[in-house]
Amino acid sequence: MNVLRYFARSPAAMFGLVLLGCIIGFALFADVLYPKNPLGLAGRPLQWPDLTSRFLLGTDASGRDIAAQLVHGARTTLIMAGVSTVIAIAIGIVIGAIAGFYGGWVDNLLMRITEAFQTLPNFILLLVLVVVVGSTMTSVTLAIGVVSWPPVARLTRAEFLSLRSREFVQACRAIGLRNRWIIFREILPNALPPIIVYGSVVMALAILLESSLAFLELSDPNVASWGNLIGHGRKVLRSEWYVAAIPGGAILLTILAVNLVGQGLNDALNPRLRNR
Repeated sequence: MNVLRYFARSPAAMFGLVLLGCIIGFALFADVLYPKNPLGLAGRPLQWPDLTSRFLLGTDASGRDIAAQLVHGARTTLIMAGVSTVIAIAIGIVIGAIAGFYGGWVDNLLMRITEAFQTLPNFILLLVLVVVVGSTMTSVTLAIGVVSWPPVARLTRAEFLSLRSREFVQACRAIGLRNRWIIFREILPNALPPIIVYGSVVMALAILLESSLAFLELSDPNVASWGNLIGHGRKVLRSEWYVAAIPGGAILLTILAVNLVGQGLNDALNPRLRNR
């Protein structure tokens, strides 16, 4: 309850939470707002947004309703970003926790593997994985999660290095608790707050990575997503710029909301910031 109270003190965090809640609401009620297939032909191609017509946000180059794609794309984008974030955090926690707890050659080995993943930029490695495993939304989601875990592993390792010598850990060892219990039941709960906060960064990056893939026409074309809508708008960017600008604005607002919520969580979970 204290965390919620401190979180509510931040107007920026509350604004981000409300904005994110609205986006999630559109995603949840997409089938109610636009029950038809969002990728189906709806009217004349490239109709400009008109609040008085049945196409509030216009149509794309194929004659598909942009508003329908935007609402259904919110669901696709949020699910993709959420699942890939969970994958990245899960891999990062396991590797970082083991490296930070045991140290020695185990730490060196796991950190060298982490550095190997960080040798190439995330997007370049993502392109390689997508070419190898395919461009379905499932494979793209898994690929984004796989390329996004190294920073989480480093953060988890740093937290475990600072916590493994604390008195409560020494007490657990003295009474004979197993290392697995100490790692996941004793140390990890104390290391989670900064990891949870960093999850907002991973989620924002996941949205940008999927959008970048779609812009290059490397994402799943059979799924309505904001990235695919931007990719379709690339071909008519000079004349009908709204096709790409509308989903681009949605991505901008979503990333802003996620970052504001993440910053609010950071302020609420960090006792030093709470006492300022």
